[in-house]
Amino acid sequence: MIRRRTRRLRRTLLILTLALLLLGASWGVSPWVRGRTAATLCALHSCASTSCVRGTGAAASPVAASPRARLGTVFLIVLENHNWADFADNRSAPYLNHVLLPQASRATQYYNPPGLHPSLPNYLWLEAGSNCGVLDDNPPVDNHQPTTAHLVTLLAHAGISWRAYEENIDGRTCPLTAAYPYAPKHNPFVYFDDVTGGNNPRSPTCIAHVRPYTDLGPALSHDTVAHYNMITPNLCNDGHDTCAPLHDPIRQTDAWLAHAVPPILRAAAYRQGGVLFITWDEGEGGADGPIGLLVLSPRAKGHGYTSTVHYTHSSLLRTVQEIFGVRPLLGDTRRATDLRALFTAFP
Repeated sequence: MIRRRTRRLRRTLLILTLALLLLGASWGVSPWVRGRTAATLCALHSCASTSCVRGTGAAASPVAASPRARLGTVFLIVLENHNWADFADNRSAPYLNHVLLPQASRATQYYNPPGLHPSLPNYLWLEAGSNCGVLDDNPPVDNHQPTTAHLVTLLAHAGISWRAYEENIDGRTCPLTAAYPYAPKHNPFVYFDDVTGGNNPRSPTCIAHVRPYTDLGPALSHDTVAHYNMITPNLCNDGHDTCAPLHDPIRQTDAWLAHAVPPILRAAAYRQGGVLFITWDEGEGGADGPIGLLVLSPRAKGHGYTSTVHYTHSSLLRTVQEIFGVRPLLGDTRRATDLRALFTAFP
């Protein structure tokens, strides 16, 4: 009798879960929420923890990527101050040109927002769809923002995890001040009061979410990365400065990418519905671009596909919002074209 009741209960739960999944698809529920429902379905089937990947309900594969997995994990690498022409066909960038480009989708007409310089306003735009009135690179003490209308707060309110991985921070304090080669002007999150507790170097929220770049490798290996991950090299590796050991910003950026990108592409979070965006903050010498935008994903068209549609940072931010299903659309994203043309299926 008890066994029959248990079987009936399990069947009822299974039917309810399937109904939730179908309703989620028709109502436009965010992919993260659908993933959690799928995880419940996975649990009902009593699969081993190693075969259920990050709440997607998809079986983990040791090698192959799954082009059918819905986009649910975003990696964003932002580099510095170069037009795409500086890197294209440049023998100082063999990894980008001969390894990444053949497998990526690329936007050939991607620009920073018109006339927006220097760096910090563009990083703020990638987070808020606006420069928040900032037109300089001053630190958070001068440019901190009280608004909660920015991406990671929308994600947090939706229960979607996020992390920023910054080179050369210690992870023990909120990195509000420059300590070369780390620069807060390339870390938009520390400019928002709801992240930093109002410029508090001991802010638990900031310390928990703004992490040293060295934390990323273990998180990839153990499949504990957040759903949204922004990765910022230091001033020597992002192409901003000329530094030892290579004394060539293009070559040093390319070498950094050759070290940083492969672990992302091998990670389960990428193979099961992940996407990696690589872009630059702004054009060179006061120009707006075109700057580079590469998209790598099991769901990207890839194979060197190029789009000539005009895009800006608003397009990238809108795309991330659409992947996670978070609203309202922020700032200029309301008028932007998303990047769906670079994918085989979206989101």
